[in-house]
Amino acid sequence: MSAETGPGTGTRPRPVRRFRAVLLAWAAALAAADLVIKAAAEALLSDGQVIDLGLVNFRLLYNPGVAFSFGSSLPSWAVIAATGLIIVALTWYLLSSAPTMTGLSRAGGALLLGGAMGNFIDRLDGRGVVDYLHTGWFPTFNLADVFVTAGVVFYALGTLRSAPRPGD
Repeated sequence: MSAETGPGTGTRPRPVRRFRAVLLAWAAALAAADLVIKAAAEALLSDGQVIDLGLVNFRLLYNPGVAFSFGSSLPSWAVIAATGLIIVALTWYLLSSAPTMTGLSRAGGALLLGGAMGNFIDRLDGRGVVDYLHTGWFPTFNLADVFVTAGVVFYALGTLRSAPRPGD
């Protein structure tokens, strides 16, 4: 009998559920934080105001497409449907593989899923995603985009870190 399961329970080991629950909880918290900041950006910048902080400034833009406005000419329902399907597939993959991931990969997965969920929920009103961070040399973006990018990097680093070395 394993210390993680009860005798003859046939249930999943407790850490498996915990890994999945923690990943989903962090993703939800990150999505919520992103949406709160987007609402604040809309409230503060809706009159066209730009707040210049030197290297970055805050200005309000709406992106009806996906990354770098790709697909901005598509109907909003098509972008919503496609991104929704991608998020469902991503969630399934992350939840099914979370127990075998490194902690860094799970953190990356939570960041990636949280950012994707934040942008998806934001997109549901049909106006597009609220973007507010502008550098002048890079397309305007938001915190969810930072989460997605950092999540991909952390996930990849965690995966490489756990990869077997030649000769092992």
